Formats: sequence, C-alpha cells, structure tokens
Amino acid sequence: MASDFVWFELVTPDAKAAEAFYTVVVGWTTEASSGPAGPYTIFKAGEFPVGGMLEMKDVPAGWLGYLGVDDVDAFAKKVEAAGGAICKPPEDIPGVGRFAVVADPQGAMFVLFHGDTNDAPPRPAPMSPGSLGWSELHAADWEKLFDVYAPLFGWVKHDTVPMGEMGVYQTFGPPAAAIGGMFNTYAPAPSPYWLYYFCVDGIDSALERVKAAGGQILTGPHPVPGGAWVLNAQDPQGGLFALVGQRG
Repeated sequence: MASDFVWFELVTPDAKAAEAFYTVVVGWTTEASSGPAGPYTIFKAGEFPVGGMLEMKDVPAGWLGYLGVDDVDAFAKKVEAAGGAICKPPEDIPGVGRFAVVADPQGAMFVLFHGDTNDAPPRPAPMSPGSLGWSELHAADWEKLFDVYAPLFGWVKHDTVPMGEMGVYQTFGPPAAAIGGMFNTYAPAPSPYWLYYFCVDGIDSALERVKAAGGQILTGPHPVPGGAWVLNAQDPQGGLFALVGQRG
C-alpha cells in the first residue's frame, strides 16, 4: 500500500506569533493540546484537524510532513539503509501513535507515523480552504531521491513537466493520483527540503494577507496546470510554505 502525507507540523521559535500569522493567512482555527515535548497547537480547517505546531526555541522554523506507514521502526531502518538518517528515534505519543523523524540521503527531513488505530483520520475535501494542496521536494538530485522514495512508499511517476533550463518537474504519488512533485532546486534554503502547499480561497487576497501579517513573498503568484495559481512564501519566523488557490 502506498504512503501518503497524513499530518503537517510547524516547528517554530514563537508559537503565539505563528498562530496569529497562519490563522489570518490560511484561515485555520486552532485548538490547544499537548504532546511529548509539551504544549501543542492543532490547526483545523473547519471541523477537520490538519496539522499542528510545536514551539522550540533552539531550531529554525519549518514545516514537517508526516508520512503514514505500517511500522515506524522498520521504515526508519529502511530509510537509514537507503542512505538517509534517523534524526529522532521512534517514540510513542500516548493515545495517538508512534513516530520517528528522519532525513533522506540529501538531507530533506520528514516524519514517519503510525496511528494507534488503523482508521484513516477524516480529511477536508480536496482543494478546500485550509487543506493540503500539494507536497513538493526541492532536491539536489531528484532522480536519485525518487529511487529512494519510490520503493519505500510505493510511489510512481506521473506527469513529467519540462521547465527549460531548470530541467524537469516530476510529479509523483500512489498509482491512483499524484500528490506532489520533485525538482532540482533548493533555494532559498541551504539544503534540500520538503515544501507544503496549503489551499486558500483566492491567491491574490492571500498574497495581501501574507504581506500584511509580516510574511515575505518569495515567488509568484504563477499559474500551474489545472487552472490554479501558486506562491511561495516565508512566515515572520522564517518558516517556508506555499499557497495554492484560484485567481479572480
């Protein structure tokens, strides 16, 4: 069975400021909770929990995606055997599940996760405001990384999109549908990383909210196949994220 992203987590040095930013920009509501590392904030799109936030003063701000797997310990060993690294060994979250933080062979970090129940959590409708719209790997060499991710998570290649001098943009996902893309660029971050696209009602109004709330627009908006528009941005604490929505 192919793996998909099941949760997203913002690690930030200032949770209060980040909460104010993302609730305005993306339209999420929040709910206070707790986790192994202390207080935890849950982001919700309507009634659906879609992600969380953890305050950590000594690490750079950034988003982590959780990939659902059937055995966290076994998959962590597989990532390591494929040339990646285990950044945080497998650990239980009481009443929630088990997780491990890992990095692929080029350094892009993500989380392996298995819930305490086998029931898939309910999700908002695809492309609805606040939902995840796309997951994108900015790589030093995407072809080498695809050969790592594909056998681990059951992903296949979907569309290959030419980008001129930048090479190609390779979409990927389970056989049924693409869930993200990979390409050879990792600016402005100093190393390869995963970038997550959150859906908004309108891309132009979202752009103005980013700027008004103290964020920075890095690229876009620009059109993508299917009629949507995207932009890449940075929150006031330095976390990189992207937005996808319609124009007009």
